[in-house]
Amino acid sequence: MGQADEALQAASNNLAAGLVRSAANRAYYAMFYAVLALLAVQKKETARHSAAISLFDSEFVKHAVLPKELSRWLHDAFALRQQADYAADRTVTAAQAKTGIDHAQVFVGRVRSVLQQHPSPGPTPPAAP
Repeated sequence: MGQADEALQAASNNLAAGLVRSAANRAYYAMFYAVLALLAVQKKETARHSAAISLFDSEFVKHAVLPKELSRWLHDAFALRQQADYAADRTVTAAQAKTGIDHAQVFVGRVRSVLQQHPSPGPTPPAAP
């Protein structure tokens, strides 16, 4: 979650500096890192973006742990990041980046709440003698 928080801060800083594409990128990565934290707790880690998003949908949205709205925001942020990073012929507006940041802040907060309710199991303690 530390990476998610750092990415959120970077997104806000980038937008304030007029670095709109970077702001959209960092907003998405804040969400992605939060998803990775959720998946780590379930020991379903992946580095592939499409796999992480799919697992988020099937493990947390489908089972109503988190609302469908967050899935839509994650998919939208991924698409905007793709546009920002790879579509030289398309622009990302400051308004789009700001919306992405706002959504990422809520997304990360909701994930943090889930993680606090269901903390990581941690190492198994040794058996009593």
